[in-house]
Amino acid sequence: MPQQHPEVDMPHVEFKDQEPQLLGENQEQQQGEDTRDEEACQGPASANRQLMMLEGKSGPYFSSLDSSIDMLKKRAQELIENINESRQKDHALMTNFRDSLKIKVSDLTEKLEERMYQIYNHHNKIIQEKLQEFTQKMAKISHLETELKQVCHTVETVYKDLCVQPEATTLEEEQIHKDREC
Repeated sequence: MPQQHPEVDMPHVEFKDQEPQLLGENQEQQQGEDTRDEEACQGPASANRQLMMLEGKSGPYFSSLDSSIDMLKKRAQELIENINESRQKDHALMTNFRDSLKIKVSDLTEKLEERMYQIYNHHNKIIQEKLQEFTQKMAKISHLETELKQVCHTVETVYKDLCVQPEATTLEEEQIHKDREC
């Protein structure tokens, strides 16, 4: 089965009975097939010999596979680094956004506070004017109350004088009448 990777040059490999075949080694292959049948009967010792023979012949294939794995590891590491860099950029962006937002909120708060104080000053002036009018009216009411009390006192005095005079006149008239008689 051909296996190629764009970044790594891998030789074309064909497998027969799940064993890799090396290019230019047909004679060894035939001998290996003959001896394989014999060694299969011999047990673990022959398996070790076969493994040693495979390791010696398949070194280039495994090194190609190792280089592919190394390339994949390197690419994975690069992707992880890219993700981390992207996250750092996102963090920096959010930090800048937060700082910018803090500044804008602070500016808006100051403007709102300034406007609020302007409204307070305007209302204070209106309240001050109303309080001054109220004070003037209360003073006028107090003056009118004093005048009314004086008028009431005068009316009371006049009334008393009017009430006392008829009795006085009556007494005087009696006195005069008595004086005439005498």
